[in-house]
Amino acid sequence: MSIVIVMLSIVSTPIGNLKDITLRAIETLTACDAIICEDTRVTGKLLEHLNIPKKELIAFHSYSNERVLEEIIKRLERGEHLVLVSDAGTPCISDPGFKIVSKLEAEVVPGPSAFLAALSISGLPINQFIYLGFLPLKKGRKTLLESFNHELRTIVFYESVHRIERTLSELASALKEQPDRNIVICRELTKIYEEVIRTSVKELPVVAKNITKKGEFVVLIGDQRSPPSRCL
Repeated sequence: MSIVIVMLSIVSTPIGNLKDITLRAIETLTACDAIICEDTRVTGKLLEHLNIPKKELIAFHSYSNERVLEEIIKRLERGEHLVLVSDAGTPCISDPGFKIVSKLEAEVVPGPSAFLAALSISGLPINQFIYLGFLPLKKGRKTLLESFNHELRTIVFYESVHRIERTLSELASALKEQPDRNIVICRELTKIYEEVIRTSVKELPVVAKNITKKGEFVVLIGDQRSPPSRCL
């Protein structure tokens, strides 16, 4: 009985600065048969920048149906070497890539991740933290925000440019009994206009109104024991 070796590589891509690509990532992207990605345009531009020969790009995102997933699995079982990437950062974190990885074995080519970069630069204690991805838009949102009052670990989550003002305002309301609690907002990490704002709950209403509404955001909430933040 022959043994089928499944070749799926999970490859991290830069979150902003393209120089953050690893040598192993370049080697894997060059050697593979095809690349599974969220947006073929984004991945195509990355390959062009890295001078990697054109590859077949397989679109797989949150709207992809089971047929696409089944075809990917079949190709892997036939012995093709496929690479899984996200638009930016580490695949399977707040993207549907886990649906593929859950079906078979894979190798990981580690690299950048926006929430880990934000934790590193935040100045908050990160020996323990809770990562929430994107907050729910409606159901359970208010309850979740209020639960932050009792969370002793550093909290980190992503937010879009379209909802950042609303979210910061809602945080100010939900945590109003803890006005000195530290908040760190990271915008456009590793890019030209990278910005790290260290503030507190009581200052959030002003920050929310004046924050630059461009790019992608990571929001971090410290606990009451965290050292005072500096506002930058």
